[in-house]
Amino acid sequence: MLKKLCLSLVLMVTPALAEPPVVDHVSAQRLSNGTWRFDVTISHPDTGWDHYADAWRVLDMQGNQLGIRELAHPHVQEQPFTRSLSGVRVPEGTTEVQVQARDKPGGWNPNTKTVRLR
Repeated sequence: MLKKLCLSLVLMVTPALAEPPVVDHVSAQRLSNGTWRFDVTISHPDTGWDHYADAWRVLDMQGNQLGIRELAHPHVQEQPFTRSLSGVRVPEGTTEVQVQARDKPGGWNPNTKTVRLR
């Protein structure tokens, strides 16, 4: 009976821990100084300090990092949540970038959201 209970608990917890952070929405705005501001909305089943979405970053289409927004705390009660990053330098002529989210302890989600720059 105890063995069944332990297995049930593991199966209940495993999917939540395996779920990566998802970039739901991105708004990009070119600022007057030529840099960009990104407002990024992320969903993730944060459970506390041991498991939470802890960063997102802007990449060019070749995967080079243009900017990163570290997230200083879990957002257990705030899902989804939006955070901003200003001052991102995007090379002239770039028409698309990618945004990627990371969680602790899982690391970077291999899926990115492509954003068209206007």
